[in-house]
Formats: sequence, structure tokens, C-alpha cells
Amino acid sequence: MALPRPAFAAALALAFAGPLAAQDDVVVVELYTSQGCASCPPADALLAELAERDDVLPLALHVDYWDYIGWRDSFGQALFTLRQQSYARAFHERMVYTPQIIVDGRVHTIGNRPMEVMDLIHAHGDRPAGAEIEMSRQGDRLTVKAEAHAPGPYVVQMVRYRPSERVDITAGENAGHSVTYRNIVTEWHVVEEWDGAAPLDLGLDLEGDDPVAILIQRPGPGEIVAAAALD
Repeated sequence: MALPRPAFAAALALAFAGPLAAQDDVVVVELYTSQGCASCPPADALLAELAERDDVLPLALHVDYWDYIGWRDSFGQALFTLRQQSYARAFHERMVYTPQIIVDGRVHTIGNRPMEVMDLIHAHGDRPAGAEIEMSRQGDRLTVKAEAHAPGPYVVQMVRYRPSERVDITAGENAGHSVTYRNIVTEWHVVEEWDGAAPLDLGLDLEGDDPVAILIQRPGPGEIVAAAALD
């Protein structure tokens, strides 16, 4: 029998001796961006504002498909281009673009339209979490426990990100600009395919001190039903 939500959270808390993060009611905001995109700096600035909020987990995924126009994005990864393309197929879109913001894996908009972005965040902020997540870190070991509120399947993903870095751009469409980027995704790994029937209990190895987030998402990629992060 599943524990009631407060009892489950309390039981997990007693199981840990390290710092905890129970942020599974946060709204996940993925920004697909590029240092070589002239339209992206306003979206990057918006993400920086969102990084100050406790109810949002903003993640900057730098794509690599603008590298050919004169500036190679120092954070760009083909993996993030592939993830954005997967979303495009799920949304029945014919192309990818930057800046694009995707909220909770469910809806998307142009990333430099702050009012639309805020409306989407607000609309998704009141939804109940689809799973409970608790995390603790002991040195280089991360413990993740979760319980789903509905049957899976789910894809459990671990994300590492750099909190902030300033980049001087000397070529391409943004030549001469200095931009401070926030929550720059450096790693994105699938760590478990979970049916949601039994509670999840994972032990994961970590390297370095960058923050870590766990996302529980429907395949597709589909809806992100819960997320938690540790600084």
C-alpha cells in the first residue's frame, strides 16, 4: 500500500542524514538557446530571472546547429539538439528554432516572449506533482527515492548544470556582446526506465560540485511529472 503523501515524505526525511531537496512541485523550464543566435540574449536574460525563483527549475540547453555561422557555442552539445528535435516530433512541429522554451515538457513558446512564458509557468504552477521525489547527497553519492501517483512508464533523468558563467562573444551574430548565462546544462543522462508501480530507490555516482536535478518524465518526450534539485 502506498503511504499517504505527508507520511511518505516524512519517512524519506528520516532515512537521510544529509541535505535534502523536496522541490517536486517546481515548474521545469527548458530553454533551447545558442551563443550564435541574435534573438537569444533576451531569452537568456529571462532564464536568469527565473533562476532566482524557488518555484521554477530553469535549464539552459545550448544547441549546436548555429555553430556554422561564425561562432561556436562553448556550451553547445549535439545531445541537446537531438532532445529538441524529439520534442518537435512530439509536438508535430516541422522544424526546431531558437530561442524556444518548453514548460514541463507539455507546452512551448518562443523564448523571448516573457509574458507568454510567464503565463505558461503560472498555468502549470498549480498542478499537483505526479510523483514525490526526495534526494540527498553524501560526498560523490546521490540517493534518489520517489513514489509515483499514477502508473508509468516514466523516464528518470539526471541533469547536471553550471549555475552561472559569463562569455565574451567575439564573432557571429552576437559579436561584441558579453552575456551571463545561468543554469547551463552540462550533462543529461537517462538513469532509469520506471514503471511507477513500486517505489524508486536509486544510488548514483556524481563527479564535481555542480548542482544536480532529477526529472521524472513521460516517454516521448512527454510531460515532466516531477522534478527536484540539489545545489
